[in-house]
Amino acid sequence: MRSRLVACMAVLLVGYTGQVLSAVTVAEAERLKRDLTPVGAERASNASGSIPEWTGGLSEAPANWRKGQVEIDPFPQDETLFVITASNMHLYKDRLSEGSIKMLSQYGPNFFMPVYQTRRTAAFPENVYEKYYENALTAEVLDNGNGVRNTIMTSPFPIPKTGLEVMWNHILRYRGEEVSFRSASATPQVDGSYNPVVNHYDYYFPYSKEGAVLADIDNKIFYLKTDTISPSTLAGTITLVHETLDQVRSPRLAWRYDAGSRRLRRSPNLAYETDLPNSSSLRSVDQKDMYNGAPNQYDWELKGKREMFVPYNAYKLHDESVKPGDVIRAGHINQELTRYELHRVWVVEATRRTGIKHIYDRRVFYVDEDSWQILMSEEYDEAGNLWRVSEAHNISYYQVPVFWTTMEMTYDLKAKRYYVDGLNNNYPAYNFEPGFRGSEFTASSARRDARR
Repeated sequence: MRSRLVACMAVLLVGYTGQVLSAVTVAEAERLKRDLTPVGAERASNASGSIPEWTGGLSEAPANWRKGQVEIDPFPQDETLFVITASNMHLYKDRLSEGSIKMLSQYGPNFFMPVYQTRRTAAFPENVYEKYYENALTAEVLDNGNGVRNTIMTSPFPIPKTGLEVMWNHILRYRGEEVSFRSASATPQVDGSYNPVVNHYDYYFPYSKEGAVLADIDNKIFYLKTDTISPSTLAGTITLVHETLDQVRSPRLAWRYDAGSRRLRRSPNLAYETDLPNSSSLRSVDQKDMYNGAPNQYDWELKGKREMFVPYNAYKLHDESVKPGDVIRAGHINQELTRYELHRVWVVEATRRTGIKHIYDRRVFYVDEDSWQILMSEEYDEAGNLWRVSEAHNISYYQVPVFWTTMEMTYDLKAKRYYVDGLNNNYPAYNFEPGFRGSEFTASSARRDARR
């Protein structure tokens, strides 16, 4: 059966390109069933055993969790192994990012990193694992790198050869088929005071729908509609985004409805270095979800893989009893609620292309081998100085299962302020089965929503 499938894929590719152009050979892809996990991570533990063997991840919810509840901590018995501080970070320097070192130096002793036992919890549905194998045999980056083809449902390159392939793995990673949730963001002042902005998010992922084929998804990765709930000055603002797979053939489409003008307008500049709305100019649009959009403004270098202390299994931050005031502190979030673990990450360095305008001259990304989620990044200015540091704190959402962020933040080291998104603790659990239809994410549908 497998040989027939591969043969069919080969025939299709010959018809399309004139030659078979697959990311890896069949022999290489077979590693996804042996020494590599279905996602492409190293299945074995590290030499010391501090990173354990992958045994399937957190594929089943804890026995005391019920569908519809906010995710609970599956490891309540875990205790901190040690705490990395400004005074002892030299002992762990080889496993710290430049961003973590800078945060420890600039904000210590209040900024510290509690390190816990490593739990390789990332897990996905079986049909997603099957698509990883199929994508490995067929996926291609377009000539200019602005899109991919011959891929569906999830990350295209489980055995990556380039930095660009790793970034596309993040952009196209599986996040469920659809999801609806409410969350707040904030940009605290230097003294820690803040005014949250509450948004309702609706995502629909045609690319990730079971049974989807490229011919039927109209070149769309996902549709996103956000509705601002508060404060009153912003309430009623609607943003609609159509994210595309081949961004040369069809760039991202975006619209914004402003309650003041009562008009839905195209937002052609909602991309790249444009300020992320409601971020007080502390984060660019392409930093949402740690990185998004066409990668054509940078050259991407795969630096290899490292063992590093990274944010992981952030169930304390996600706990429904936690309030925004428990999270937000002056300069950075409350590190008592964080959890860092030792994991293997892919390191990708992005260097701005000659002639391209962007506020970040160089960027470094640390990408989880078990999920293709960017866990940390560093953003440098034109003078080569580290300017901003970003973190993504993640959990496994049990309903799917899927490994995704619960909270993200970007720290501005110059302004000594930060942007935090994912203050969702006071709202219902994420709903991964809202029953959306693609027709609900058209511009005309957004106009109707705005009039209600």
